[in-house]
Amino acid sequence: MSNDDATTERSMEALAKPRIFIDADVLIAGSASTAGASHILLHLSDLTIIEGIISQQVKLEAERNLWKKMPQALPAFRLLVESAIRLVDDPHENQLVSLQGQAHAEDLPLLAAALLHRCHYLVTFNVKHYHPEGEKIIVLRPGEFLYRLRQQLMGLIP
Repeated sequence: MSNDDATTERSMEALAKPRIFIDADVLIAGSASTAGASHILLHLSDLTIIEGIISQQVKLEAERNLWKKMPQALPAFRLLVESAIRLVDDPHENQLVSLQGQAHAEDLPLLAAALLHRCHYLVTFNVKHYHPEGEKIIVLRPGEFLYRLRQQLMGLIP
């Protein structure tokens, strides 16, 4: 690939709708609150400004924790998952092998799912749990992602 082709490809990616993998902690926070970066993130996905993706593991973990700690947030959670988020399958064990050491063991399937679905970002409050190699994916907290998105959108306005 020539330098011009690579530059064009990066420019097109910059204009593409951000595809983000949402961790259970962000999903819980966004479902349980009507304010804050996590809630805004889920609404941006609902408005199709970004593409929010979760795996079955994330859905089950979030639902289980909400059931135990905040059952009143379950209806909002279910509505958001149904309308705002794309639910994908968990990766197979063999898809985790090449990623060993790039995330805590319990978070490795989430990193694998994010990479398999070509997410640009993995949004979590547990950024220290992830250590992806290279520039395959960027791991950010919800507020950091929103700041980055805002900067990207401001660059689109002449």
